[in-house]
Amino acid sequence: MKKLFEPRYVEIGSQFLGGMGVLVVDGDIVEVGSVAELVANHPDAERVDWSRYALLPGTVNAHNHSFQSLIRGIAADEPFLVWRDEALYRYSPCLDAEMIYNGALFAFAEMMLNGVTTVADFFYIHDGGTQNDEAVIQAAKDLGIRFVMARTMYDWPGAPQSYQERIDDALRRTRELAIKYQGNQMIAIHPAPHSPHAASPEMIQAGHRLAKELGTPYHIHVAEEMFEVEEIIRDHGVRPVHFLDKLGVLDESMIAIHLVWLADAEIALLGQRKASLAYCPSSNMFLADGITKIPELLQSGVNICLGTDGACSNNRINVFEEMRMTSLLQKVRTLDATCIRATETYAMGTRHAGEILRLPIGKIEPGYRADFVALDLDDLSLHPSSPELLLSHVVYSMQPTAVKRVVVGGRVVVRDGELQTVSNERVRKAIAAVQARFQAIAR
Repeated sequence: MKKLFEPRYVEIGSQFLGGMGVLVVDGDIVEVGSVAELVANHPDAERVDWSRYALLPGTVNAHNHSFQSLIRGIAADEPFLVWRDEALYRYSPCLDAEMIYNGALFAFAEMMLNGVTTVADFFYIHDGGTQNDEAVIQAAKDLGIRFVMARTMYDWPGAPQSYQERIDDALRRTRELAIKYQGNQMIAIHPAPHSPHAASPEMIQAGHRLAKELGTPYHIHVAEEMFEVEEIIRDHGVRPVHFLDKLGVLDESMIAIHLVWLADAEIALLGQRKASLAYCPSSNMFLADGITKIPELLQSGVNICLGTDGACSNNRINVFEEMRMTSLLQKVRTLDATCIRATETYAMGTRHAGEILRLPIGKIEPGYRADFVALDLDDLSLHPSSPELLLSHVVYSMQPTAVKRVVVGGRVVVRDGELQTVSNERVRKAIAAVQARFQAIAR
């Protein structure tokens, strides 16, 4: 099917340009140019009038834990370890495949309504197999969101049993899923050894080897909390980044999550090894983790994308908001209003994420997937209105009410605040079903 989207403005190279159209064929962007030329050259295309909208790439949530949406609000305002034990460790072992499906449906639906078109879900409740993994994948399929499963490899005995796997089991199951979905444009599987705290050195190395075998990145939490840094120094005699380097896993395939507590030498080494970061500023603030040194990491050469983290440690799931939080948090940390700009944080939530995840997403260009968002230019949060101010407004002032259309693979999946694939009401009922089960646990 051939469609010609005709918005008032299209974001190209961090500029909003008028008079431009986007030609989509079978879910891919094949041409971007003047509407007049595209209409003349493709008279058979279905014309989509978006004259009241601005079109920009869909945002990419590069780090999430979908099941955590089900425990949002539980153990809020508590220290990290209390939050972990009273929310994650208390409730997640009770989740079966149906509840995990409902949690993923909830999380992905909320993201899509906020303009997310791709999510990387760092998922670790495997319960001795891949049934739960498939439940999350099915939720993504049903909703129509582009999906990366960062399949967690976890062997720390202090965690719930449902998280833990032996190294050979983790490798086999992750490899089998990756092979099953190989070539699927909507689904990718990446290895994700949980962290130096929760994955043994051997598990981390195994995840790294598997990523090389599959030709994917791998995901790993690094230096989120100070206690983790202290444990690694105590047990291994070096700081976390140097520990990972000693293991031979610090390279361009690493997507590190958080990187809050780093020494200057670690920042330099990350850049030298061409590692990437999925930064979750709202989660780091909510859990009182600390502040990652984003300008310094950028200067060292680290490529950065954005994540919301799980919805019980944020508690919103909106990458546009993470753009804003990234910028404001760094400005107040450095006392320098120029240390990071809207164009940079916007790129982190769109095209840089595509590069880091190795997917053709995040740009309105030929050869990229037709994943984009239409913003209502009449929404007051985008005023005073002009194309020159629009990108700044998207990062600093825009409210979710401005998101009117969300398109994934050329298909409209959100229209005027309503999901088009799974009804909003079905999602609400899915949440209510899990809540009823949780009430018995809370007693």
